[in-house]
Amino acid sequence: MKFPFAIDRLTTQDIRLLFRITAEFIDGLEALAPVSPAVSVFGSTRIGPDDPTYARAEQIGRLLAQHGYAVMTGGGPGVMEAANKGAYEAGGVSVGLNIELPLQQVPNRYVTKLVNFQHFFVRKVMFVKHSIAFVILPGGYGTLDELFESVMLIQTQKIKPFPVILVGTEYWKGLLDWLRDPVMEEGNIAPDDLSTLKIARSPEEVVQLIKDSSIPAPQTS
Repeated sequence: MKFPFAIDRLTTQDIRLLFRITAEFIDGLEALAPVSPAVSVFGSTRIGPDDPTYARAEQIGRLLAQHGYAVMTGGGPGVMEAANKGAYEAGGVSVGLNIELPLQQVPNRYVTKLVNFQHFFVRKVMFVKHSIAFVILPGGYGTLDELFESVMLIQTQKIKPFPVILVGTEYWKGLLDWLRDPVMEEGNIAPDDLSTLKIARSPEEVVQLIKDSSIPAPQTS
């Protein structure tokens, strides 16, 4: 077999890393192959059941499941738990892509299919490959990372466009204002790039935006 690199220059540690990464991709692809179509829901890990955002995420998960969509999250607490809970209690497919961290993230109890990852980049590939939409609720660095990676991949035509939906007008207003001016005004993104992002004011509007996209809706029994 001819490799696209000089394998004799790699250390034993490099080779072991390559095999671990390859194995993680294979395991993830195999585990998620039966899951389709899925909507990924992102948001803060730092909220509890008494937070209005938790209730909103739970309702989003419930409505998505009722419309035949699998619900995919990072499998942890907060918004992820809420969305998984809504899907689980509605009898839907509730997927968690858990990441192994130094401060261990314990998977929430509402996941019906759990896949564990060591590498963030492998996990990100699985989110993008197996999702027909991203739903972004209020969150921090991790949430913003998923948000901007998705719109960057769409902008650069590395993936087909799909709905990227921001939930909560007030939370995202400052970010959207900044993207319009200075980012768009100075020519760093085009108006079409900004139009990739959609705003939903309610869980019902989230589902409607997904259904209104050109992506075929799942068949429900």
